Amino acid sequence: MYVDKQLEFSDAQAVTSTAISSNVYDILTKTTGAATISAVTAGNARIDLGGMFQDIYLVVQTAVAITDTSSDATLIVTFETADDVGLSTNATVLLTSGTLAFATYASAGSQILVAKLPSALFRRYIGVRYTVASGPFTAGAIDAFITTTPQSNRIYKSAFTVQ
Repeated sequence: MYVDKQLEFSDAQAVTSTAISSNVYDILTKTTGAATISAVTAGNARIDLGGMFQDIYLVVQTAVAITDTSSDATLIVTFETADDVGLSTNATVLLTSGTLAFATYASAGSQILVAKLPSALFRRYIGVRYTVASGPFTAGAIDAFITTTPQSNRIYKSAFTVQ
């Protein structure tokens, strides 16, 4: 699976309580060389998320095993668009994982959400929100990114021999 660093919302982001992704993208601003051009002043040019003639997907997975004191914390992951970088003004949830039980996402390598991005009128900013309930987590980290080539995460048993 290819991961473009420019489309990465979280790269082993430590998540212990409700938070938004480390990276929230402004899809109406382009940087070319040393100049930054805002679509607000230069027309309605949006950043290409990489899905011309193909579907694009949001992938969210556990990078480092997540723990909490009682192993009962729940997690909701949402992909959101809003008018501000804090994802609070005119925010719209475009995708959601629903409420996930601890065992479904706690192990390193667990895929939390893999979903095709919807056809929608995106606002200026896009990002991912992690909502933790019955927590907090005591450790753990999450990856979230956009890709055109999602793969199911197959984890193999270690220390085996192929003959």
